Amino acid sequence: MRSDPQSSRAGFAAEWREVTVQYPFADRQAVGPISLGVRQGERVLLLGPSGSGKSTLLLTLTGLVPNSIPATVSGDACLYGANVATRQPWAWATQVAQYFQDADQTLCGMRVEDEIAFALENRALPPLCIAERVTAAMRRVGVPESWRDRPSSTLSGGERQLVALAATLVQNAPLFVADEPTAHLAPQAADRLHALLTRHDSSRSVLIVDHRLEGLIRQIDRMVVLGRDGTIMADGHPRTIFRTKRDLLTTEGIWCPAASALDARLEEAGIAPPMAPLSVDEALAHVDPVTAPREHIEKALPAVEAFVAEYTKRSFQTAPGAPVVARLANADCAPFLGAPVLRNIDLAIHEGEVLGLLGANGAGKSTLGLCLSGLLPLKAGDRTGAQGGYAFQRPENQFTAGTVRGEILDALPKPMAGNVKAERVAGALAAWELSGLENRHPLELSQGQKRRLALAALTASDRWPLLVLDEPTAGLDARGVSMLISEILTLQGKGHAIAVITHDMDFALRLCPRSIIVGEGGILADGPTQALMGDTTLLERAGLAEPSCAGALHWLRRVASC
Repeated sequence: MRSDPQSSRAGFAAEWREVTVQYPFADRQAVGPISLGVRQGERVLLLGPSGSGKSTLLLTLTGLVPNSIPATVSGDACLYGANVATRQPWAWATQVAQYFQDADQTLCGMRVEDEIAFALENRALPPLCIAERVTAAMRRVGVPESWRDRPSSTLSGGERQLVALAATLVQNAPLFVADEPTAHLAPQAADRLHALLTRHDSSRSVLIVDHRLEGLIRQIDRMVVLGRDGTIMADGHPRTIFRTKRDLLTTEGIWCPAASALDARLEEAGIAPPMAPLSVDEALAHVDPVTAPREHIEKALPAVEAFVAEYTKRSFQTAPGAPVVARLANADCAPFLGAPVLRNIDLAIHEGEVLGLLGANGAGKSTLGLCLSGLLPLKAGDRTGAQGGYAFQRPENQFTAGTVRGEILDALPKPMAGNVKAERVAGALAAWELSGLENRHPLELSQGQKRRLALAALTASDRWPLLVLDEPTAGLDARGVSMLISEILTLQGKGHAIAVITHDMDFALRLCPRSIIVGEGGILADGPTQALMGDTTLLERAGLAEPSCAGALHWLRRVASC
């Protein structure tokens, strides 16, 4: 990078000018050329498909790329008018607080209190000041006092994410940069964090990468969209982009809020909202069942029904009387070397069933999934049935090979003929859109690509009659989730049983005819997913939230009652 202190225009907290990044041995640029500025006090969402270079761009902001992560970087990245190349990455700590995509890149395995205090101790702040700020950060983020002395390594993935967010926010830097800060959070926690991160403050700028748009997008001042080639394809207000660029975003596999899909349906029906909506309630405000003309309601009704059907109509159900694949009876479930977190669990999953496992962070969902799969022994009770395959919440935990191709090859049965293996590998690479990456090291991939590789390796053979997928949508763009749904339905059609641990209520509603809700040391509820998600008292108790189509369901009920 060139050192030019005059390169950044006044009023920008962060600026990139014709920045490109290319990693060693890569045959194309990871991102760029990018010219982009974030103004002081501005809240900006960076959106794009997996592999478009979003995380790479954020890492250039303090010089982690190329100082800590080797790469060839051209152009200028500037912070508050100074070229980032004029300082080492650590020297920007008072100006920039950065939350990384993987919470474990922020945490050190210390006690929770020490994790949050770490950055402040490095700045040699007075102990009393540190203690006050740690307590304040814990309260803001929702980290319980009971966690203070717990090693961060004993927390669940979502709980670690909360601690990492507290450790980042405690720095009170004027620029907050967050890479998928809510990927592993339960809905209530995600909503709280979105509100906290995007609270308007003219002295603080916010730059966020996130695929979870519901509840976030209304607080954003501006949205910048990267295309698959790593360049900017849209820049403007979310309302404008989600209406005028809707088809382009869908083609690129980029997430849009549920309101955007409903807006498209209403537009086709000739009853579009006067202003591009950012929530389902906004999309339906102009056709209120009580105040709007009846002909408008009748015009909107088929469009809303079609929108809701995308979430609630499934092409499959578990066959009545299907054999049980795995069963837990009066089981006490505990994490490795830990005490039981779930007691007296009775749960069965059947052949050809897709079962949702829902609950708040730390409720014990992953522990239950590991016990159901047979990977964790029970503390008490019995498990019967087939051994299961497990897709871990952190995809890196599965990788053992030196290449993408090697990961899939290693997952195939050893006796399989070489030509059959080659066909299986090629098919898996194509199905998960990993073709062209087969010679890359798995750890060089984007987070979404890592997730797809982990799922591709697990599903490449028919070895497992039971599959447990732990937060399989985290880090995936819309196209990746579509691939995942297609693969799950294929496996379901072959008779595999699939348990899906997820905080994505829309995903569970679309895919899982039956779900269980975990909480308070046991199973709070077990039943049809749509019925569970209509029980707002239960959802509140479990730390969950209604799916994004809930506003449309409420609207349909109001129309029916008028």
